[in-house]
Amino acid sequence: MEITFETVRDIIVNTISCDQEDVKPETNLYEDLEADSLEAVELSMAFQDAFGVGIEDEDLTQIKTVQDIVDYLTAKKG
Repeated sequence: MEITFETVRDIIVNTISCDQEDVKPETNLYEDLEADSLEAVELSMAFQDAFGVGIEDEDLTQIKTVQDIVDYLTAKKG
């Protein structure tokens, strides 16, 4: 599966049960979507399943926005 904003958005919507229209590139996972640390880990596992690459635990705190996720996963997938 290709890493695009749309695929990342869909995984976020399905994993943390938010509305699709609330997820934009600039959306902050913690402030705007009120994700907690458990949901962040669940997202990482969902990305691992979908793309074969997840977010390292130590990097979870650095990633804030949906665009950060897309950029991170794209760089890791490289």
